Amino acid sequence: MFLPVSFFIGLRYSRSQSRSGFVSFITFFSIAGILLGVASLIIVVSVMNGFEGELKKRILGLVPHVIVANNYSRQNEQSNGSKNAAISPVMKDWQKQREILLQQPHVKQVTPFLESEALIQSTKNLQGVLMQGIIPEFEQQNIINQHMVAGSLASLTTSPYTLVLGQSLARNLKVSLGDTVRIMLPNKAVYTPMGRLPVQRTFTVGGIFNVGSQIDDAMVYVHSRYGAKLLKRRGDGISALRLYLDDAFNAPDLVSNLRKNKIIDTDHYQISTWNESQGAFFSAVKMEKNMMWLMLSLIIAVAAFNIVSALVMVVIDKQGEIGILRTLGLDRGGIMKIFMIQGMINGLWGVIIGTVLGLLLTLNLNDLLSFFGLNILGSGYSSQALPMKLILSDIVTIVISALMMSFVATLYPAYRASTTQPAEVLRNE
Repeated sequence: MFLPVSFFIGLRYSRSQSRSGFVSFITFFSIAGILLGVASLIIVVSVMNGFEGELKKRILGLVPHVIVANNYSRQNEQSNGSKNAAISPVMKDWQKQREILLQQPHVKQVTPFLESEALIQSTKNLQGVLMQGIIPEFEQQNIINQHMVAGSLASLTTSPYTLVLGQSLARNLKVSLGDTVRIMLPNKAVYTPMGRLPVQRTFTVGGIFNVGSQIDDAMVYVHSRYGAKLLKRRGDGISALRLYLDDAFNAPDLVSNLRKNKIIDTDHYQISTWNESQGAFFSAVKMEKNMMWLMLSLIIAVAAFNIVSALVMVVIDKQGEIGILRTLGLDRGGIMKIFMIQGMINGLWGVIIGTVLGLLLTLNLNDLLSFFGLNILGSGYSSQALPMKLILSDIVTIVISALMMSFVATLYPAYRASTTQPAEVLRNE
């Protein structure tokens, strides 16, 4: 097979066994460093992608991506001082608004709800929660419905004054399915002969869910009509619509479209997104992911620049051969190509083996951890495996970046080899 002379000589140099032991040592560890760096970066990025996906599913699966709520505060301000003004937070035309919003791009689901801060009390404990009133018929695709460990959301419709709560909250209250708890609204009060008391009502536990997030011990669900009765509202008491999108990160574009095209009357409705409550958390996760990219990329860079040391020593060792090649007519560009090819072959071996090793470990990491009895997530997560998500674009980026670092590392030694003066080198030969 015909090969260009520079490529042929560079390939021979990369396979040469006549190098000094120290040069071979440096070359081996430069390849090993690139190999380990690429493999580590693939594994860590896959785990970070998996965690990010789990967070999006478990947190943004519960937190509404966009909320359209009745602008109660603005209406209240506009009617301030009017004794006859009867301002209500209830969204009277939510059915019409729901149909309009379902027709918008990226919107997968629109569900009505009401919410209020509340206290939940059992015979053993008392805890503050956020009470949400929902209509179970619209919540079939809700992540809560998919993670019920006892009972069902349907019990909110079939049984009056029933609630659904998280497993960790049920554990704190020491209640189980069928037990009764008391819901109290500290912001709502009734006047009795005993004085001013918060609105309260006993509810039966009709379902328990376990999503595996902080929502499990901070949220309770009731039927909207019973929530409305507690809040002294008429009908179903719906005060807002929550929108779930095909991707939560499309929320800013959707809100911009709703406001720009005046699909939602912002004088009567206010629009908010998940960024306001969870944006800082996901920004921290993204920053952590970027820092892991940077740290492991530096490992690859250090390993790649070991190629510089090895090639510089090879250039010094091959001075005579470089002089002979120059006298035979090989130009400076050809000399540079020889050593660039030699360095790139070393880098290529590290990238190829590292990529294969990284992919194999990523696909089998949970099995290996189970085999060695290791539990990285801690004792509280004994039943959970590390979330892994391989993204092709990330793998391609890692491979190309490692190859580029290897290429840059060959430039100085190759340039130094090309400046060799044949007359000076061969004078004493």
